[in-house]
Amino acid sequence: MSNRSKINEVLPAGYRAIMALEKYIESTSLTAKHKDLIKIRASQINGCAFCIDMHTKDARKEGETEQRIYALSAWRDTPFFDEQERALLALTEEVTLISNHVSDETYKNAAAVFEPAHLAEIILAIITINAWNRLAITTGLEPVL
Repeated sequence: MSNRSKINEVLPAGYRAIMALEKYIESTSLTAKHKDLIKIRASQINGCAFCIDMHTKDARKEGETEQRIYALSAWRDTPFFDEQERALLALTEEVTLISNHVSDETYKNAAAVFEPAHLAEIILAIITINAWNRLAITTGLEPVL
């Protein structure tokens, strides 16, 4: 896949636009733990090995446990995630799998545990990692040992 475009080189202004959204997300009130959960779970769903590798490493540096990282794809079946994290993960899954739409129940559950501005930050974070996943997968980025 090494012959695929490097968007940051062939279209630097477009890449900077996505990076600006990422920098905005980093400046929000979202906790590192919440951002990591969003990034890892969306990347798992999208099958983005590059982003899974990057964001699980970041999560570990921020203190996330191996147990929670390993169980993230089965979060509904574990006691490891709190109410906010469960709402955030459900929303992440439905936004990532957008062709199924975001259910009223999932949105209402998230709105019940997050203030409106915080919920908007979460939605933007989910959308941003989905953009990065699509960019990485399309251009063939791979994790490095």
